[in-house]
Amino acid sequence: MADPTSAAIEDYLVEDRTFPPPPEFVTRSLVTGTAMYDEANDDYEAFWARQAAELVSWSKDWHTVCEWELPFAKWFLGGELNVSYNCLDRHVEAGRGDKVAFHWEGEPGDTRTITYADLLDEVQRFANVLKGLGIQKGDRVNIYLPMIPELPVALLACARIGAPHSVVFGGFSPDSLADRINDAEAKVLITSDGGWRRGAAVALKANSDVAVAQTPTIEHVVVVRRTETDVHMEPGRDQWYHELMADADPVCPPEPVDSEHLLYLLYTSGTTAKPKGIMHTTGGYLTSAG
Repeated sequence: MADPTSAAIEDYLVEDRTFPPPPEFVTRSLVTGTAMYDEANDDYEAFWARQAAELVSWSKDWHTVCEWELPFAKWFLGGELNVSYNCLDRHVEAGRGDKVAFHWEGEPGDTRTITYADLLDEVQRFANVLKGLGIQKGDRVNIYLPMIPELPVALLACARIGAPHSVVFGGFSPDSLADRINDAEAKVLITSDGGWRRGAAVALKANSDVAVAQTPTIEHVVVVRRTETDVHMEPGRDQWYHELMADADPVCPPEPVDSEHLLYLLYTSGTTAKPKGIMHTTGGYLTSAG
């Protein structure tokens, strides 16, 4: 048997090969060469300031690009913006309202084609629904939905009124959902009667009922009709999405928020320890995602 103190450990994770793109791919690219990399390497603050100015519409300009005190970084201090406006309104205002925002197909084969104008209308209505349920700027909203168009509507509606959201994977258990709701101290849960997965209806509303019994901060549960499954609706707490939307005001101006305002919480899986909520703030996130 070899001496474990003398045996070298082989490293199979070292990768020093490079794979240049095909020339025809390069000719179609918006960025070629290393110019952007070199620009960022020479002066990262100037680089990201240019990206933020070109990619994002600001309602108030920032005064400081970055304040970095390890391990914390704050970006575009003093600036104000709204994610929903950047994703929707500015495109509609520019005459692109008829452009398709989403082509969606559900597991059973149902489809929807949603334009930017369609999406803006639904987002404004649902933002007003949330406000009608008492959600204000800074309040947290949990989202436990299948992959349906109401999911991005909910995300953008939360961003429109400055309410941070937390998406919980529809395959997670009631206990996992409850843990994330309690950590975020969410006031509203958005879910559905169920969701389709491999031909079967997943009981999201039933899971939500179990979770909400453990979550004292939840005041309202909004339920999207998806699978047409019969579900329990708790009087005074649970309301149907389509009924709320039918009576909602169609106009909801976007709420400007500080660049460092919390946009959303995204939790780790919790496989190895208690789930940790990663906080993503508005200005830096939107710039890097743009």
